[in-house]
Amino acid sequence: MDALPARVELVIFDLDGVVYRGDHPVPGAAELIARLHRAGVVVRFATNNSMWTRRDYAARLRGMGIDAEPGEVVTSASATAAWLARDAPGVETLLAVGEDGLVREMGEAGYRVTPAAEAATDGDVDVPTREWDAVVAGLDRSFEYRRLALAAGAVRAGSRFVATNADRRYPTPRGFLPGAGSIVAAIAAAAEVEPEVIGKPQPGMFLATCEEARVPLGAALVVGDNPDADIVAARRAGIASVLVLTGVASAEAASRLAGERRPDAVVPGPDDVWDRLADRLA
Repeated sequence: MDALPARVELVIFDLDGVVYRGDHPVPGAAELIARLHRAGVVVRFATNNSMWTRRDYAARLRGMGIDAEPGEVVTSASATAAWLARDAPGVETLLAVGEDGLVREMGEAGYRVTPAAEAATDGDVDVPTREWDAVVAGLDRSFEYRRLALAAGAVRAGSRFVATNADRRYPTPRGFLPGAGSIVAAIAAAAEVEPEVIGKPQPGMFLATCEEARVPLGAALVVGDNPDADIVAARRAGIASVLVLTGVASAEAASRLAGERRPDAVVPGPDDVWDRLADRLA
């Protein structure tokens, strides 16, 4: 495997499966982050989950004993809002297929947001016209046929189709549940239009994080659990990565990883991350 950076100034953590699983912290994660803080390393958190806002995530982390501020968190929803502002300046109105965190994050960014949960009212399902500049889709645990018909119809009518991420599943303490990618795939199939995907495995979240922290790519490290999202995004960004076996990947699966999915190191958990980094810190 490739060597990790000789000097690590920034560590970017995925959340689900790395720092916690559901409401349960991953053993050793809080201690690892505290050690990095004491060593003067910049810590950031980057999650594909769009169900909560950055403030929500920071509060959740603090509740687990982890020092975190909203500005240290980037979500696929906040990354999508930033991408729309930068690369889609004509977009003003959104149909949001997702939960409250996605709706609030987009609203706080200045967009006029219609939640699909409110627009997909009872009654006969109709074919919508283009009422929104874009349809933004994330994880929606109450997703049903009316929301699918509404979103797909809007995309077919000309609304831009943007996915916060394409994760097919995410880890919980009891196993895996369908991720945002399952919702996005349903809309794409019904609309016959592929989305513009913003979150991991695209590299934008990691590149923006390094730029914000003013840390060169060669001094950054990603700690993730998902080879298809975290590791591929790190590779595409030119950032070294460590795969932890506390989430999506098993040891057996990790041994077969190749190409963009191959991390620079594979470790069982947070304690082992510290062992690999202790002599490389700023």
